[in-house]
Amino acid sequence: MNLWGIDLGGTKIEGAILDPAKPDKALHRLRVPTESAQGYEHIISQIAKVVTMLEEESGIKRPAAIGIGTPGASEPSTGLQKNSNTLCLNGQPLRADIAKALGIEVRLANDANCFALAEATLGAAKGAPVVMGLILGTGCGGGVVVNQHIIEGLHGIGGEWGHNRLPGETEPCYCGKSGCNEQVIAGPSLERYYAGETGQKIRLPEISQRAAAGEPAAVATLERLRTKFAEAIAVVINIIDPHAVVIGGGVGNIDLLYDERTRAEVAKFVFNHEVRTAFLKPTLGDSAGVFGAAMLTID
Repeated sequence: MNLWGIDLGGTKIEGAILDPAKPDKALHRLRVPTESAQGYEHIISQIAKVVTMLEEESGIKRPAAIGIGTPGASEPSTGLQKNSNTLCLNGQPLRADIAKALGIEVRLANDANCFALAEATLGAAKGAPVVMGLILGTGCGGGVVVNQHIIEGLHGIGGEWGHNRLPGETEPCYCGKSGCNEQVIAGPSLERYYAGETGQKIRLPEISQRAAAGEPAAVATLERLRTKFAEAIAVVINIIDPHAVVIGGGVGNIDLLYDERTRAEVAKFVFNHEVRTAFLKPTLGDSAGVFGAAMLTID
């Protein structure tokens, strides 16, 4: 039986069919725009459109169950979505409504959880017993996978490290708190820091280029990333002690996160005499979300 997955993003909805014998390569894959500005019901119809298109393209009938990765999380006590930056999803019975539209069982998980599951089973951390998958880009998301199973937790927020508070940080966060990791080490936060130092609003890749050329403000911005990332990830290591941390998202492309100086910085905050945790770049690229979603259907 083939595995079907959907990755529901803010700008695109991607669908894929995988062969469970070779799950690291899609048999069929396609995308449509999310068009979230048109509202919740339109998003449901776009998901149904993807499934219909996959059936037509592949000649394969939709399975009894499909996995879907979503922004935000499903509240276990009510089944309603929460914490989504696609705001029209919040407070909605997304899983139930998609299941009704498709006529099949739907298994839902946070998109960062899907990323973590894919990288822990097929990608950079394949075979590692305990994996933390991070999405470090425009925001900070995360997922925990233990023995190839997502740890969602009582409130459905397992792995949500982006909204832990960094000591001494006070920047307000959209979640209603302040000093969250997301407001310090996400891409826009680093760009905001650089702009505060220089008066120039530029994107993180250019800041990285300027740092490589030795510009002091750019170097200071990346050093801030190093030290604050170390503080943030040390909390995770002290609690779940992962064998590997896989860092996705645009900030995850910055090489200093993987060097020995960063490891030494992490060690300052870890309750151990050394840090053996592997810090890894993802290997599945933008396939990770939809691959992980498809794997939700494996019992």
